[in-house]
Amino acid sequence: MIKRLAKKELEGLARQYKAVAVTGPRQSGKTTLVRDTFKSKPYQNLENPDTRRFAIEDPRGFLSQYPEGAIIDEAQRAPELFSYMQQILDDDNKKGKFIITGSNNFLLQENITQSLAGRIGYLTLLPFSIYEIPKLSGYTIEEILFKGLYPPLYDSYFETDKWYSNYIRTYVERDVRLIKNISNLAVFEKFLKLCVARIGQLLNVNSLAIETGVDNKTITSWIGILESSFIAFRLLPHHNNYNKRLVKMPKLYFYDTGLACALLGIQEPANLINHAYRGPLFENFIIIELLKKRFNVAKNNNLFFWRDNTGHEIDIILDKIHELYPIEIKSGKTITSEYFKGLEFWTKLTGKNTGAVIYTGNIKQKRTQGISVIPWMEMNEIESV
Repeated sequence: MIKRLAKKELEGLARQYKAVAVTGPRQSGKTTLVRDTFKSKPYQNLENPDTRRFAIEDPRGFLSQYPEGAIIDEAQRAPELFSYMQQILDDDNKKGKFIITGSNNFLLQENITQSLAGRIGYLTLLPFSIYEIPKLSGYTIEEILFKGLYPPLYDSYFETDKWYSNYIRTYVERDVRLIKNISNLAVFEKFLKLCVARIGQLLNVNSLAIETGVDNKTITSWIGILESSFIAFRLLPHHNNYNKRLVKMPKLYFYDTGLACALLGIQEPANLINHAYRGPLFENFIIIELLKKRFNVAKNNNLFFWRDNTGHEIDIILDKIHELYPIEIKSGKTITSEYFKGLEFWTKLTGKNTGAVIYTGNIKQKRTQGISVIPWMEMNEIESV
């Protein structure tokens, strides 16, 4: 079993809080992580119809089976449990009593907020980081972008395209309906593919509504579904008042590039060498790796982008509270002067010599103007906290 970087943080949260919630996409390894970390705890999965029926119909009786606590998987399937769990936690000072997991952030957070606020610690577990997989250095960047980093694809052999086809079908047919009862799933699938075609672009809800054939309100609701089920997320613009003419629309990215490649219809890694989406997919990949670094230590997202209405842009701004750290992401392997234009403009605007370029080559450089050039496999050296 591949050791997860988040395990240490999960153990720490269980020593501080009476309960811990682990959320993240389906197949991101939540169950494996919590069962490995808390081997002595009883385990129940609410995806099982009989178990779920018991939890819904008799939540008090269900929880009474576990006086020392338990792992409850896919807990959002029985929201009735949380109110009863609150009383149990209030009557017991034991830390780490219940470990609950969920692949639907909206349903889980809504019920926790109402019942367990202040009693529970949170951890978001995304698919593998590149630093968690042994021998990943043997892969090309194209192979990683195409395969993605979902654990099942590295735990055993699957044909990548077929695995993602089944993942998408299961997601649309089961998870989407769990969150919102959408009658025309074919239209939602069309929306999903239109979204992936906008990776790294400003999110224009009106344009997306016209192409999908639904109204703006529906598109906004559906984007919420993608976010709450950990399929895609909005990267927000940073509004530091260096320039009043700033873009205010967010950008859209996916939580895994393998899933994005499947939705784009990319057939094999070699297609990505000269593909039109190579740049956006590599940018998506780097952003998610930076996000995993935060989430694995139970910290919130501190990533933004910066863009003004004349086209000047920084791909990523790390907001470190006392410092803004700019990062440019380039999918080429050869360093050129074009790589530094955005950072040079940022320096003129802010008066600060700092920043990094992350690219697909393998040469590391430290430029005199304070800019680091970092190969993608070494981006972990960027301090994001």
